[in-house]
Parts: sequence; structure tokens; C-alpha cells
Amino acid sequence: MAPASDHQARTAGSRTVDGFGCALKQLSVNQSLASSSFDIYRKATQSSLLDQVQTPASDQGFVIGVALQGGHTRRIFRPHHASSHDFTENAIYIRDLAQDYKADLSTPFDFMMFQLSPASLATIADDCDMPGVRMLSTETATKDIVLANLARALIPALARPAEANALFVDQMTTAIGTYLIQRYGGLAVPSANRPAGLSRAQEEMAKDILLERLDGEVLISEVAQACNLSRGYFIRAFKEATGMTPYQWLLSKRIDRAKELLRSSKASLAEIAISCGFADQSHFTRVFSTAVGAAPGLWRRNA
Repeated sequence: MAPASDHQARTAGSRTVDGFGCALKQLSVNQSLASSSFDIYRKATQSSLLDQVQTPASDQGFVIGVALQGGHTRRIFRPHHASSHDFTENAIYIRDLAQDYKADLSTPFDFMMFQLSPASLATIADDCDMPGVRMLSTETATKDIVLANLARALIPALARPAEANALFVDQMTTAIGTYLIQRYGGLAVPSANRPAGLSRAQEEMAKDILLERLDGEVLISEVAQACNLSRGYFIRAFKEATGMTPYQWLLSKRIDRAKELLRSSKASLAEIAISCGFADQSHFTRVFSTAVGAAPGLWRRNA
């Protein structure tokens, strides 16, 4: 997958800053990834000598930050007062980008960040059967372990965007978006009005679509639309039917295919990696070893 654009990087005075106001030269980690739902970032620094962050109001929607480590402090300036906030590990913030923002950052930080445009927010809300949600409640230094755990699952994809599986990223961002709407959207979560699970025809159709794209470069929305379901409902229903999420199910099929080729062909590990949808031999080896408990070469010799 491709990195996201750096959200309108701009020059402020003599500094080049990203769209969130952070001086680029001060960031030790500056990773990004685009998904079909929203853009994902990881921003970190070990410096304690940080410049003030300022961003003008915009129509870019909302940014959600998740602290991957504790110990960060910032002083936020508002029109008539200022307040200081300590971020512990797994603390979050939600900023409405329609508001001017100014803050002093005085300590190192490591944040995962999600930027939801107004259009993305509306689409996710519609998928959740909560179409009235067009805003998220603003939060500062509020601990949210559920959101933090969802965010951490995306760390490997940010670190290796070339190996990031589109189906996995789409599945995770759908889960994150659904959680944000339900937790911070300000409306009561509607009770389910559909039976759990998929029909046999829907299940077979979903599996066929997934198998046609063994590399995982397929979006949840494509499969859900074919089944005439919302993304969030499709993920839940597919897991109800198969015991696995769509990504887990497809990964198991990729591993099965790799085993078949290792056992019955003389293809090289690099050739098998590509034919089973992995980025390269190294990526294949890591995923196969984690799933099977042995490297592909060793498994082939023992098989």
C-alpha cells in the first residue's frame, strides 16, 4: 500500500511543518499510510526542545491521536484560557480541525493518528446505521484502551507499507471507524435489526471474491457491496459464519496454497511468495513462520 500524503505540509516561519503543525526536522518517526476510510500516521520524537504547534481552522474533519507511550505533556491555548494535559500510555485526543489550535509540546511523544474527513465520517456513520453522526466529541488525554489496542494492530503496516495488506488495513480501519462513531458520535448505538451471519449464497460469494484476490488487494467495501451489506456488518457476519475475520480467512488460504506449492512443486521460495500474494520472499518467510511455526524452507524439507 502507498503512504498517505503528509496532510498539507507547509512552511511556518523558517520551519517546514506537517499538517498537524509538527516541525518535520524534530520527528524521529514520521510514517503514513492511506486507507479507503481515512489516513493513518505515526509521529514520534525523543526531543524535549519542541517548537510550538499551531494550525489554522480548516474543513479537513477530525484528527484522533493515540499515545503509544506515556510521559508527554502539552499546554493548549484557547481563546480565553490555557490548560495543561498529561498523556499516559493509551491516552487519546480528538481534535475538531474546524477550530484553530495552538499548543506547547514540552516532552517526547509517540502517537498514532487518524484523520477523518467529513465525507469519511458520514460514510462510516451510515455504515453503522447512525446517519445522524456528523461530529465527534472532542477529548484530551482521555484513556481509551480499546482504541489503543485497535491502533497498535496497524503499527507493522505503517512500518512496512509495501507489505501492508489492503484487506487487513481496510478491516482494521472499518473497526476503528465504527468504534469512534459508536463511542464518540454522541448517539445511542442502534440495536441490531438483522439476523446474525451470512446466507449460504452470500458466504460463497464473499469467499469467491476473496480467493480471486489472493494477494489481499481487495477492500472490505467491495465484498460487502457484492453481498448488499455495510462494511461493519459484513465483517461481523463473516466471522459469525466462518469463525474468522475476512483477513484471517484469506491468510489461512494463502498459507494453505503455499504449503501445497512447497510440497508438490520445485518452485523457489521467491516464486511461491509472489504466487501466494506476498510482497517478497522475506515477507513470505515472516508470515509463514508466524502462522506455521517453521520457516518455509524447513517446512518443505520436513514435508
